[in-house]
Amino acid sequence: MKMIKVEKETTTKSGAELLIDALNAQEVEMIFGYPGGAVLPLYDAFYDCDIPHILTRHEQGAVHAAEGYARVTGKAGVVVVTSGPGATNALTGIADAMSDSIPMVVFTGQVATPGIGKDAFQEADMIGLTIPITKYNYQVRDVKDIPRIIKEAFHIATTGRQGPVVIDLPKDMSIATTDKVNDDTINLPGYQPTVKPNGMQLEKLMQALAASSKPVILAGAGVNHSRATAELLDFAERYQIPVVNTLLGLGSFPQDHPLFLGMGGMHGSYAANMALTDPDLLINFGSRFDDRMVGSPQDFAKHAVIAHIDIDPAEIGKVLTTKIPIVADIKETLTQLLEMTVTEETDKTHWYKLNMTRKERHPFTYNRGSKAEIKPQKVIEIIGKITDGNALVATDVGQHQMWVAQFYPFRHDHQIMTSGGLGTMGFGFPAAIGAQLAYPERTVVAFVGDGGFQMTNQELAILNDYNINLKTVILNNGSLGMVRQWQEKFHNERFSHSIFQSQPDFVKLSEAYGVKGVRLENPETLEEDLAAAFAHPGPIVIECVVSPSELVLPMIPPGKANHQMEGVE
Repeated sequence: MKMIKVEKETTTKSGAELLIDALNAQEVEMIFGYPGGAVLPLYDAFYDCDIPHILTRHEQGAVHAAEGYARVTGKAGVVVVTSGPGATNALTGIADAMSDSIPMVVFTGQVATPGIGKDAFQEADMIGLTIPITKYNYQVRDVKDIPRIIKEAFHIATTGRQGPVVIDLPKDMSIATTDKVNDDTINLPGYQPTVKPNGMQLEKLMQALAASSKPVILAGAGVNHSRATAELLDFAERYQIPVVNTLLGLGSFPQDHPLFLGMGGMHGSYAANMALTDPDLLINFGSRFDDRMVGSPQDFAKHAVIAHIDIDPAEIGKVLTTKIPIVADIKETLTQLLEMTVTEETDKTHWYKLNMTRKERHPFTYNRGSKAEIKPQKVIEIIGKITDGNALVATDVGQHQMWVAQFYPFRHDHQIMTSGGLGTMGFGFPAAIGAQLAYPERTVVAFVGDGGFQMTNQELAILNDYNINLKTVILNNGSLGMVRQWQEKFHNERFSHSIFQSQPDFVKLSEAYGVKGVRLENPETLEEDLAAAFAHPGPIVIECVVSPSELVLPMIPPGKANHQMEGVE
């Protein structure tokens, strides 16, 4: 049956004006972007627009900043880039958002409709390029469809398993005018995410819990996305179930709680990984069982009944055989589980004591007595105390990312911003900018490596432009630290192109952008030096020259089981 488009009367407006109206209807708070020829009509409309626009210095920085905004607010980040190279520069950030389920709407400029497919100047097939790395994408072909497309895009990006949506906007669609628009009522019969859990599956889970003497909860990013931290705490406490976090799940459970065993996986804690090895019931709330958590699927929780709760049905059974699959929102599921009761519980006393003993005997540690060099772990611990564990924390990717996960005392959901799935170097600094713009009154800290910072440090230019009071901490070990660590352990210490022969003076680089920079090299005065740096009233770059040979430990070698950790004291 042919769909009949219903038109609504409106004041004559251009496509660019309709787009801005649609963004206002979605209550968009800011736009991150970079102009170019294909989006000049849109940028001309931005001149009179009330929505703040953040002009980054690179399109990748714009997308990562929008990601940072989205990660801490839970709202969709909005990006506008021009066609061709402007759009392709955004691909890394779009793929990053897809991997970590981050809601975004990205407008990519496109050549005018008559030039599409004819290799016009700065043309790139953004539909073809972004199909694998978006939740959905559109190309505007009728100016009357702009309000509907944008409304649908935000709905798709922010519901179900969240993710990025691309809207490819030909230049002539921004210029064209109309006094009618097509009905923007959302009608997506093929897109109906399951939010409510199946009652029979919940009953099975509660029966398995009643029979379990060794249960464990694996809490992933889904708990944070669903804002279900209070419900998770209530559930774990009611049944005295120990909790393990994924990297992106950090903050979903209080780190100082007796039931918290730490982060699991490749660089997780001994207690966490042992609890994942020998439970009889594993309840996965919102984690995708990725390979950094499950290095050896055949050895992972191999005697456990696995219950997997996830809003994306594609994740359930993808890695591990799941006996109790529950497709639903985490908060909805936990709310209903808390309304149910277990009449006769199996004694868990021995399991509780065993996990607490493991946790007490094998904490994350390092050589705290070293006075010869600054230890990166100590930098993070001190900053955790300075910020009382309440900062919004962004990291780049590598050794420092794992040290932050191990030693920063995360307390809240939506507190950590890190590239989990794609592992994108250059992510941390612009992501922190987006978070600071979202919450200018809060302390935001970017922990970056000397390698990743050099990929997107041009965004230093905008800190003073937008009064961004960001604290950026470079843990400088003079190398691509995690690459060097793997070369040391698995490639016979053949350090092929992982140690920098030269580096910029990061203090002078910061000062060139009008941002205060300090270099910390004295381990004896580290605590007072960091306190003084964080007391600076504006943006600051704090370069900490740290041990070049420090390893992230413990570590599960690739392909090994979780209990086969190295570097456990």
